[in-house]
Amino acid sequence: MNRSFLLVLTLVLVAAPASAWGPRGHRLVAELAAAALTPAARAQVDLLLRGEPEPTLAGVANWADELRANDPDLGRKSAKWHYVNIGESGCEYVAARDCPNGDCVVEAIRTQAAILADRAQPLAARRQALKFVVHFVGDVHQPMHAGYAHDKGGNTVQLSIPDGTRDGRGSNLHALWDSGLFRDLGESEARHAARLRALPEVVAGGTDPAAWAQESCAIVQRPGVYPPRATLDPGYIETWRPVAERQIALGGRRLAALLNETLGD
Repeated sequence: MNRSFLLVLTLVLVAAPASAWGPRGHRLVAELAAAALTPAARAQVDLLLRGEPEPTLAGVANWADELRANDPDLGRKSAKWHYVNIGESGCEYVAARDCPNGDCVVEAIRTQAAILADRAQPLAARRQALKFVVHFVGDVHQPMHAGYAHDKGGNTVQLSIPDGTRDGRGSNLHALWDSGLFRDLGESEARHAARLRALPEVVAGGTDPAAWAQESCAIVQRPGVYPPRATLDPGYIETWRPVAERQIALGGRRLAALLNETLGD
């Protein structure tokens, strides 16, 4: 590697957030869910988000990733709630082994959904729980967030992505799945959402976040997800973008199902 490539790679790795999907991906999950809410669930969402700067599911979809800067204590407390490492276990989720103290995305969804469903809870607690649920359902559908512990969900798998320059762009596998697959899409968020909404209605796993995590992990283990070389084949993005988009679409539909179940009359 030459010096310029190492510099670019270092900057990308330092700057890249340890999040699932980029801001667009999380907003898309939320937008798709909002369109499928029942009237009862929509009324509760409107009540809980009243007073927010952008009082919509999409408007709060990235709140949990912004805690590092806006609320460091809660950011540290919730850091492990964004993912679960089950790749080394054959993608089988076992709570006692994979989620000690409930600190993983599977149990975080369950815990926060229970708070959200409890009308005896203070409004502020339920509002926070809703923000967490919206974000974490997106997280669990990003395959790298249910993958391997040994490479930190693909964060240590360094890549060079050809972009017409001599050195290409430095990145890592996790960041590629977060947002790199959509980097050059050239499509507005609204058009993207409409296209994902039209994907075939294929939903498996019900409203069980453990099943969602296991399904995401299975994608990580498909041949070709881990590139054979550090320099990415241009065909990689064309191959795996539809898989990532299907995960976003599933996340939106499943988030709607969970909110309808949790917030219904």
